[in-house]
Amino acid sequence: MCNTFCNIEEPIVKDYMIKRGDLLWFTALCAVTAFLIVPELHRLFIQATSTHPYIMGFIKFAILATMGELLTLRIMLGTWRQPAGMYYKAVVWGLVGMSIVLMFGLFYEGVAGATQNGLLPGAPGFTGRLLQAFFTGTFLNLTFAPVFMAVHRISDTYIDRYVEGQKPTISAVLAQIDWQEFFRFVVGKTIPFFWIPVQTINFMLPAQYRIIVAAYLSIVLGLILAYARRR
Repeated sequence: MCNTFCNIEEPIVKDYMIKRGDLLWFTALCAVTAFLIVPELHRLFIQATSTHPYIMGFIKFAILATMGELLTLRIMLGTWRQPAGMYYKAVVWGLVGMSIVLMFGLFYEGVAGATQNGLLPGAPGFTGRLLQAFFTGTFLNLTFAPVFMAVHRISDTYIDRYVEGQKPTISAVLAQIDWQEFFRFVVGKTIPFFWIPVQTINFMLPAQYRIIVAAYLSIVLGLILAYARRR
């Protein structure tokens, strides 16, 4: 009799935990999004982004990219599970956010300067803004992005081995990474078919929104990768 009730109760408890996790994740996403749509919070967001760009870049990516990793595991495994070394990886994501703050400014202003000096084609009005956004997203993703992605893959693998109790070395970590898959799919497909198009749109936005949109895009890419892996 106990076995009968236990067999019934286990899937009920598991389903409850999944739904509770879904609700908590969605609530957290709404709380972050409130800073973009609630007027009072929006003013605080703009002021903090302008005054402390690096700190805000850290916070945006540490929160949203980590949420993206949680959602990816949720889709792949069918249940909520904390990624190995989640807090270490959140710090890495925060540092990524800080570097992207700098890179976005460097590439956007660099493209603007190259256009003014006749090194890139330009145009007035909307067409000019679109060209600048496209060139910025393209150069950013063909130069900085592959390096950043490779470093991030190395750091993730290092953290995974570390939390497993190993004492990883860089050479061992490099040997464990599937570099063929990295260049074939991550670099060869996500950059031309996802990152360049969406970053072109992102660079059409006002500067204070670009970092948080990039962080949201990491969630979208996580969804795409999760569904691709499940298939």
